[in-house]
Amino acid sequence: MFFSMSPIKSIRRSGQFISSVLKIIFRHPIPGATIIPVLPDGKIVMVRRQDTGQWSLPGGMVDWGEDIYTSARRELEEETGLELIKIRRLVGVYSSPERDPRVHSISILIEADVKGTIQIKDTLEISEARAFAKDELPLNENLSHDHKQQLQNYLQGKTVVA
Repeated sequence: MFFSMSPIKSIRRSGQFISSVLKIIFRHPIPGATIIPVLPDGKIVMVRRQDTGQWSLPGGMVDWGEDIYTSARRELEEETGLELIKIRRLVGVYSSPERDPRVHSISILIEADVKGTIQIKDTLEISEARAFAKDELPLNENLSHDHKQQLQNYLQGKTVVA
């Protein structure tokens, strides 16, 4: 015997399904990759965000179907034009709900050897990219997200889960 739902029940059921999917998507942290890009001369590349004007480490959200390495390589190229050669080490995992004012994101911070010429490709997101010697990093400025803490952990040689 075949039972058919009324159109109203079908719409309610569809609405419940959509609501459940949205909760799954929007009520869970979003993973991202953040890179400490180290040039052959030892300088670290940072980017200035278009939306806030703040200095930031390159990085962004992991796209569907990407792993962390692929995401880091893509974000680095989009934001700086540089090529990721080798991941040196995992610096930390940062998961505080307050670290990103837009969403609850989890940042996987890696240190990487990079090469190439700095050339911003994503000019809608990034206004400037610059290489800094370690003692010239703009740590006294209001950095984006929790990047001041991330850089301090890196400079202290720490590996952090926070």
